[in-house]
Amino acid sequence: MAPVTEILISFFIVISGIFGLVGSYGLIKLRDTMQRLHAPTKATTLGVGGALIASMLYFLLVKDSFSFHELLITLFLFLTAPITANFISKAFMVNNLRPKDVPETGRDYGWAIYDDPPQLKEPEAEGKGE
Repeated sequence: MAPVTEILISFFIVISGIFGLVGSYGLIKLRDTMQRLHAPTKATTLGVGGALIASMLYFLLVKDSFSFHELLITLFLFLTAPITANFISKAFMVNNLRPKDVPETGRDYGWAIYDDPPQLKEPEAEGKGE
């Protein structure tokens, strides 16, 4: 294996380990749910993503085969981790915060979790013979 290949793969593994360690530490040390939510999402996307990228590079550069499964797992993690974090934060806001706890948005309808959206008017039926 070429030294450049070893350095590149090692770089992604080390980055993966650092983000996994920092994410685990943040999950333990941060105080409340909204602060704690940030650490594991970074550990998931960057930590696990770095390990998967290192594995893809190993199979591509050393074993001369493309690992499509790991590419799909990486894309799945990068797409779903932010969405999951958004759902968890909205559930936390609904359960633990009151409308006076959040700042004003300056919009007509405020925060989407507290105010009902505007009602759509039904289109008038065309062609009715009244």
